[in-house]
Amino acid sequence: MPSQLFFTSFLNHCLAGPVDKGLSLLHMTPAYAQAPISNTVAMEALVFVLLLAYFVVVRLTLSVETPGTVQHVAEMTHEFVSGQSEQIIGHGYERFTSYLTVLLLFILICNLIGLLSPWFESPTADVTVPLGFALVTFVYYHYHGVRANGFGYIKQFLGPVWWLYPLLLPIEIISHCARVLSLTVRLYANVFAGDLLILAFFSLIPIGIPVIFIGLHFGVDIIQSYVFMLLATIYLSLAVAHEH
Repeated sequence: MPSQLFFTSFLNHCLAGPVDKGLSLLHMTPAYAQAPISNTVAMEALVFVLLLAYFVVVRLTLSVETPGTVQHVAEMTHEFVSGQSEQIIGHGYERFTSYLTVLLLFILICNLIGLLSPWFESPTADVTVPLGFALVTFVYYHYHGVRANGFGYIKQFLGPVWWLYPLLLPIEIISHCARVLSLTVRLYANVFAGDLLILAFFSLIPIGIPVIFIGLHFGVDIIQSYVFMLLATIYLSLAVAHEH
């Protein structure tokens, strides 16, 4: 039985049976029937609940005359993402703002939650989570590329002259697949390395010095969340470029 965080143990205690039945319908068998929910999945579920609660609070406390702290934070986040999207994507950027905002917040909280308490850990330190973000972003920008350009979207993979098509098509396909790898490794490696560094220094020098690395890790987590969102915005801009 793998070690479980408190929240993971709570979820497995309450939901192990239904999760096992759901997995059996998909012809999947968990390694441990008593604990089918891993720490990574539990932390993602917790982040989802926190974000959902945040959006509900924002919606319920909206006010033109007396905006509260939560509304100010939401407005600043929206303005920041909108500003980045408008500069990079240009016309029609509004349709992508909601996805990019949720992507930024979800990754940011996933990165930072491991710094809050020993009871938590960052799900982005597990490579499957950044890979999931990268794959969803990959599908999302290609979907909007096709939506914006129709069948003409394929021209972005073929180059300017027909006799280069056989050469450029495989190169472009590999290039787009490499984006998934790049997004995944960049986020995973930075978060995992930061967690490992903090753990190492806490085991060697438990007082004082680790606080410095926690601060550095905090900064790296914020930067990596922004970089992921920024690259997703750039890929969207390239995908829908023929629209305008």
